[in-house]
Amino acid sequence: MSTGTILAIVIPIVVVLALVAAAVFLVTRRHHLRERFGPEYERTVEAAGGHVAGERELRQREKRHDELEIKPLPSAVRDRYARDWSSVQEEFVDRPEDAVHDADGLVTSLMHERGYPTEGFEQRLKDLSVEHGRTLEHYRAAHQVDTLSTQHKATTEQLRGAMVHYRALFDELLTDGGQARHARA
Repeated sequence: MSTGTILAIVIPIVVVLALVAAAVFLVTRRHHLRERFGPEYERTVEAAGGHVAGERELRQREKRHDELEIKPLPSAVRDRYARDWSSVQEEFVDRPEDAVHDADGLVTSLMHERGYPTEGFEQRLKDLSVEHGRTLEHYRAAHQVDTLSTQHKATTEQLRGAMVHYRALFDELLTDGGQARHARA
């Protein structure tokens, strides 16, 4: 066989193998992002207008998250937050709007204590989405009711629901959400 014939056979094989490797890489990366972000994956892809832009956004979130100093809480601090949550729940009986607002503040404080930046709600959502994507809908729903409550437009049932939603994220943050493996020494 001549060199030209060998190249005519080898080059297409190499191209096909490269295309297969690229496809496997993309499918694997997409699977990783879906697993890591849960329902937040679809939300982000839809908001970004497609998979390429949405996945780019999610990878940027991962990169930012990797630079954060997220840490588990010492047991004494965890116990203090648990007591603070109990106080907020007790407050709900007499002052439900204040309790929801205090729950929001307590969740934000807990995030800060764990090492999450807390500069704005949308950024908090993005930062939390990397490790807590399955709990973000709770946080969004609770925050929406908190916003309504500051205008005195939330019903008691909505306020009760907000407390349940805040509790879901609070518990996950308090117990490291099973993600202590990402803590840095």
